[in-house]
Amino acid sequence: MKLHVKKGDKVKVLSGKDKGKVGVIARALPKEGKVVVEGVAIAKRSIRSRVSGQSGRIVETERPIDASNVAKVA
Repeated sequence: MKLHVKKGDKVKVLSGKDKGKVGVIARALPKEGKVVVEGVAIAKRSIRSRVSGQSGRIVETERPIDASNVAKVA
């Protein structure tokens, strides 16, 4: 599948919870038809502590969104 955007392009999100946000594409996933945009679609995930005495933590990661939900910004 060919995407209309590529890594490094400045894009605006057209739909979803982050509608209207502008960011730069950090990664393109052409096989899935998705892109990862910096600062958009942030998901929080809790990590369990591995060693006793060490506390667990919450990690924020950027999730892929469908390429059809973004548009290039000049």
